[in-house]
Amino acid sequence: MVAEAEVVCQQSVPLLEVPFFGKGSNFEEINEIVAIPSLVSSPEFRQVSRGTTGSVSVDLSTSQLDVKSLDEFPDPCNIESTVLQFVPSIRSGSFADIGPRRYMEDEHIRIDDLSSQLGSLFKFPKPSAFYGVFDGHGGPEAAAYVRRHVLRLFFEDVNFPQSCEVDDDFLAGVENSVRKSFLLADLALADDCTVNSSSGTTALTALIFGRLLMVANAGDCRAVLCRKGEAIDMSEDHRPIYPSERRRVEELGGFIDDGYLNGVLSVSRALGDWDMKLPKGSSSPLIAEPEVRQVVLTEDDEFLIIGCDGIWDVMSSQHAVSLVRRGLRRHDDPEQCARDLVMEALRRNTFDNLTVIVICFSEPDYREQPSPRQRRLRCCSLSAEALCSLRSAMRIRDR
Repeated sequence: MVAEAEVVCQQSVPLLEVPFFGKGSNFEEINEIVAIPSLVSSPEFRQVSRGTTGSVSVDLSTSQLDVKSLDEFPDPCNIESTVLQFVPSIRSGSFADIGPRRYMEDEHIRIDDLSSQLGSLFKFPKPSAFYGVFDGHGGPEAAAYVRRHVLRLFFEDVNFPQSCEVDDDFLAGVENSVRKSFLLADLALADDCTVNSSSGTTALTALIFGRLLMVANAGDCRAVLCRKGEAIDMSEDHRPIYPSERRRVEELGGFIDDGYLNGVLSVSRALGDWDMKLPKGSSSPLIAEPEVRQVVLTEDDEFLIIGCDGIWDVMSSQHAVSLVRRGLRRHDDPEQCARDLVMEALRRNTFDNLTVIVICFSEPDYREQPSPRQRRLRCCSLSAEALCSLRSAMRIRDR
């Protein structure tokens, strides 16, 4: 049974924040916007390990020059047991805007409490949450399809693992299911006659189970973790011009023309775009295989930002983290922070659709109080008659 959820109306841009339909339920397409309340309880947590991230390409863009690598931080297996007492307190906010484009092709989903929506059908460590951003291109069909069917594709059809604690077997099962879900979604787009073969979408998802954060990415959306105010990229932008992607593309017979894969596409990984992948089963330079990264959250980890490339085209990871951090310390509202990021990207003249999710892991240590200089003094104006009366009163007093 699916828990009830409050229906929310936001701006005209279609957003999706949905309940989860568990395995064995009557799954239906989701067309309404709902918000999921957060319910957090402390799980038993014994052991976690960081997964293989694969090779990381050398990106000389400004967005990559101000962030730290996950490898610069301690291995999760060596974290002090006292640190592991930290339990994330999940809450999130999102905002989307069409930007300067004529059509909105972005979709997203956020579920702050996955376990409560599954009820007794699934057993997950707590807290558990799921988020995704899907940046469409070549029309909105592909992103809209994945958004409608994301819960079936990412959970039901891949036999998602169940466990009350995060251990090595659960970790391996989750990563395997996530990889399968990307490929399953890609094949589903090929088989659905309502999706144009030239339509595709990038996909970035984030799963939280207990203290585990797992991010999977195919395309140029980006997830950025804030750790004690420093930006840590949890995903790699898949663009044809980056060395590792260029090598892979050229080995599979593709080419890069003016930064575009086969002169057509600005990303080297995506779901859909079957006019570039046909026939099925052939080796294509455009792939749907995601890169998966995972980390153990500690009390130093404050929040995660997930955004489409319209944000990162005009803003560095560190700038986005600093902006959100300041906002949370002022008002502690992740939705307002997501909106602020979108407004900042528009101010910087981005040329794309914009979607942002901000996921908080804990309450801020404090909220900034305005200094006396920052406080605005209220000024009042006096009429000429009142001013004359005041002067007269002052003269009488001085006598």
